[in-house]
Amino acid sequence: MVLYQIYPRSFADSDGDGAGDLQGVIDRVGYLELLGVDGVWLSPIMRSPGADHGYDVSDPRDVDPLFGDVDTLRHLVEALHAARMVLIMDLVPNHTSVEHPWFDAALAAGPGSPERERYFFRDGLGEDGSQPPNNWPSVFGGPAWTRVTEPDGTPGQWYLHLFAPEQPDLDWSHPDVGDDLDETLRFWLDLGVDGFRIDVAHGLAKPDDLADLPDDVEIAQLVVDQRDARWDRPGVHDVHRRIRAVVDEYPGAATFGEVWVGPVDRFARYLRPDELHFAFHFALTGAPFEAGAVREAIDSTLEASRIAGSAPTWALSNHDVVREVTRYGNGTLGTARARAMLLVELALPGITFLYEGSELGLPSDYSIPHDRLTDPTWERSGHAEMGRDHCRVPIPWEGSRPPYGFSTSDHTWLPMPASWGCLTVEAQIEDPESTLSLYRAAIETRRAWPGPRSASVEWYGAPSGCLAFRRDDGVVCALNTSDRSVPLPRGEVLLSSGPLPSGPLASESPTGGVLPPDTAVWLRPH
Repeated sequence: MVLYQIYPRSFADSDGDGAGDLQGVIDRVGYLELLGVDGVWLSPIMRSPGADHGYDVSDPRDVDPLFGDVDTLRHLVEALHAARMVLIMDLVPNHTSVEHPWFDAALAAGPGSPERERYFFRDGLGEDGSQPPNNWPSVFGGPAWTRVTEPDGTPGQWYLHLFAPEQPDLDWSHPDVGDDLDETLRFWLDLGVDGFRIDVAHGLAKPDDLADLPDDVEIAQLVVDQRDARWDRPGVHDVHRRIRAVVDEYPGAATFGEVWVGPVDRFARYLRPDELHFAFHFALTGAPFEAGAVREAIDSTLEASRIAGSAPTWALSNHDVVREVTRYGNGTLGTARARAMLLVELALPGITFLYEGSELGLPSDYSIPHDRLTDPTWERSGHAEMGRDHCRVPIPWEGSRPPYGFSTSDHTWLPMPASWGCLTVEAQIEDPESTLSLYRAAIETRRAWPGPRSASVEWYGAPSGCLAFRRDDGVVCALNTSDRSVPLPRGEVLLSSGPLPSGPLASESPTGGVLPPDTAVWLRPH
């Protein structure tokens, strides 16, 4: 399958308030059909105050009014199903919003109460309890603890939040937490949703002692070593078994885990038969545009898939990372490399996720005024890190100036660059050389293949700075990351990410052509 991630706040605005909504997605289902994708991963739309743009959930069984209501989501499910596409919802089981009724009750009840046992409330250190209970850092910067004021007005306990203070972590050892999530899963599955992308799937269990981390443990969310007690605890697998048991009541539904775990043997544990169906392995997302690094990322993902006996997943970007055009160098260079990597990604066996706007070749390299930044990382890092807003800017649909048909309002929730007129859907849709046309051709070509029988590839010998692999259905993908042209491999060219000119090396090539730098090609051997 090829699944398309929609960040709904930035996809299409139907009511003119400057933010995208569910009706906007419904209005653009025809575009998704034209693109050729098999379904949608919808980033959070549950009721939320929006401190972390939907990842701080105040009511997990309602749609936030910013996006519409439950009936609108039902209509979207129906529209996608009518177009033979699936809908995967974002699920946030690690934490709630501070505006969730449970957290309100915990604050009102005071220390030692049953209400506080659903979260991690602890006394502070020091004679007056003014120091955090441990040295854990927040992913968004600063400590992972915030002190509360007790009902009597005095400084009191601290609560754990691995992300923003508005996102208190749930204690999954409490029975209420699992029972409530069971209800949430059934609510959305009964509505017709086809599955869930599970946020922070590797962080749902905490050690009993909440001991300090070693001083040299990194702050990053990615597991950098096994001493980081915030992530990848043994108890997390019991949570996924519970989720799987509910999802299995709905034939065809699936779970996709966000699993920032590097070692492939540990990653594969999340994909055991009674846990996640699929999990995001981010090796390719973070790989630089170098043949060796790309091959290593592919091999590690395929090895994790082999160990687990599950289909691999691939993504070059999402709502949390720098867009691939910018990551690979920006401008003409970055665009060429992003186009080449698309062919690599789509040639690999498994499930591919495309992030909205990648099909337009959108960069994320322009300046957003500081007073318009919304990512909590900006404030939590003391303005040291810009955050993720640059990869969440609204999609340009048509016209030559902002808001490019995204909204009828000029004041979109994030400002749109004045230079994107040449990147709109309208500007690219009829251009056979555009990035949008390449995406459409690649998805259509991939769909016509018989499909691989296994999650493996056969590597070819390739010149320095290049790689080539063959799927077991015979399709060959070759990538040139070097600064020189190389002879084009033997075979019928099915699709290339850029022009394939003849040149001085043509006489060395069995096809009479060359593969230029920053280019990939699909071939079928004669």
